[in-house]
Amino acid sequence: RARRILAAASAKREAGELDEAVTLVTAAEGGTLDERSAAEAERLRGGIAMDQGRFRDAAGLFLSAAKRLDPLDAAEARETHLEALETATWLDDVGNPGGMLAAAEAARDAPSGPQPSRLIDVVLDAWATRLTMGHAAAAPIFADARKKLRAVSVGDDTGPSLLAAATSDTSSVVLELWDDETWYALAARLERLPDGATVRLQFALNTLAWTRIFAGELDTARRLLEEDHLIAEATGNPPQAWTDAMLAAWRGRESEASATLEALAQLAVALNFGAWISVARVASSVLFNGLARHDDAREEAQTVLERESVGHQFAVFELAEAASRLGDEKVVATTLEWMSERSRTAGTEWALGTESMIRALLAEGEEAEGHYRDSIAHLGRTRMRPYLARTHLLYGEWLRRERRRVDAREQLRAAYELLSGMGIDAFAERARRELMATGITTGRRTVETSHALTPQEAHIARLARDGL
Repeated sequence: RARRILAAASAKREAGELDEAVTLVTAAEGGTLDERSAAEAERLRGGIAMDQGRFRDAAGLFLSAAKRLDPLDAAEARETHLEALETATWLDDVGNPGGMLAAAEAARDAPSGPQPSRLIDVVLDAWATRLTMGHAAAAPIFADARKKLRAVSVGDDTGPSLLAAATSDTSSVVLELWDDETWYALAARLERLPDGATVRLQFALNTLAWTRIFAGELDTARRLLEEDHLIAEATGNPPQAWTDAMLAAWRGRESEASATLEALAQLAVALNFGAWISVARVASSVLFNGLARHDDAREEAQTVLERESVGHQFAVFELAEAASRLGDEKVVATTLEWMSERSRTAGTEWALGTESMIRALLAEGEEAEGHYRDSIAHLGRTRMRPYLARTHLLYGEWLRRERRRVDAREQLRAAYELLSGMGIDAFAERARRELMATGITTGRRTVETSHALTPQEAHIARLARDGL
């Protein structure tokens, strides 16, 4: 009877009925549970706590459950260790007894999983090595995880945490390797997920929206986030606030973005959720660079990169640009050293393009121009179109300072067309002002979006448009 109640609690969690799920777990624990079932109940409590935003509680519950499962079921134990490590990573708390390092050390010491290794086993080994021994030691294991990822489809039987892995852990794997193509393809598979698992579906929608933001598809990202808000409204669970802040920052409308970022920062502090604080810092650095507030951008991005917090890959560009504009060559050089190590192990167009951009910021004359052109060539072969547009902008600004007005116009016009077309308004305005300084007058062009409909009304309108 207790095991059936646990199964019912799990189903309630999948449906987003979290309070009912807690009640059922408590009822099951009031009965007679063997050690395996007791560990499963603790793991389920961890999942519910995570869905409710109680991340520190979740991390401790997952870690305790994983250790209880170690001698009982190596495969399930490793899945639970990965959940513990993921949750601790999102807390971004290295030194806490139940923090990232403790979870990584426990995962490293966990029993070996089944052979051949599953995707989840390789991901666990990669992150445990990364957090205990560093990026270079973990790079080969991350590369193995990427190979397995590329072969995965949503229909594969890769374990019960496939959705969780697809929306978080494995995304982090490909970001650690600066692999935007696999990142984008993995996120695209989430569009074919079956119904149910509403809370994790919210996370999936945010993961999709995040990839669309960095592909320059801001309107698509907005529609995905409207779906998240609809699910939150229907289930009574909170929406995922982190992607809303990033979208607002890239749009660059100061008052709107500042309010969204402030709300995220306050929520992150209230929940003691370090990852959202990190996301707020990255988003703030994007906004501040767009508004030419480079001092503020440097401070926010540097904090994220020094700690290698969640989203640090997106802080690199911001820190290099901000420090360069402030004449802080020491910080730019340190950023280049960090980036060069990653591009050597990753070898992707995104990594190489970012490294070339930073080299251009430190160089002069023909050397600088060569690096700018290399960066544009590399980034032009990625999905990261906002960074391509911003490299055109940086190149154009450099050409104008070199008094090469005609050449500058070509790069600045390319930047303006790309940025304004994507709705990245603050950076587009920077490009427009630079074009005016070269003697070219152009009017402001922004991508207008209607706010006349509520998310529910807009959703119904799109269904009607498609004949549904």
